[in-house]
Amino acid sequence: MDDEIAWKTEIRLWLEGISAYDELLDPSCLMAFPGIGVLNVPAIIEGLKGAPRWTDVKMSDRVITRAGDAVVVLGYTAEGKRENAHPYRCFCTSTYRAEGLHWKLVQHQQTLAS
Repeated sequence: MDDEIAWKTEIRLWLEGISAYDELLDPSCLMAFPGIGVLNVPAIIEGLKGAPRWTDVKMSDRVITRAGDAVVVLGYTAEGKRENAHPYRCFCTSTYRAEGLHWKLVQHQQTLAS
């Protein structure tokens, strides 16, 4: 996965909703959110059903690294926006693993930014 595709994939997960998650999440994926805790895939999908979608996300302080040819790790500061809500700012990491010709998200973590 080249850098541009990695960042476009990450943006899809913020903006596109359940269909992107169905396509991109590895069955073993874990996500950690402030105030919520650690979620597995069924809990992630269930949580998306009732959550308002992000209308915009800005990613700054982007860092990308690789652990061999099959693992890509992204780190960044996100500012997400939803209708009628204050912007949400957090520090994020996401880890993708190659599965044949496809890349799957195996981990995502958010920490609130002050």
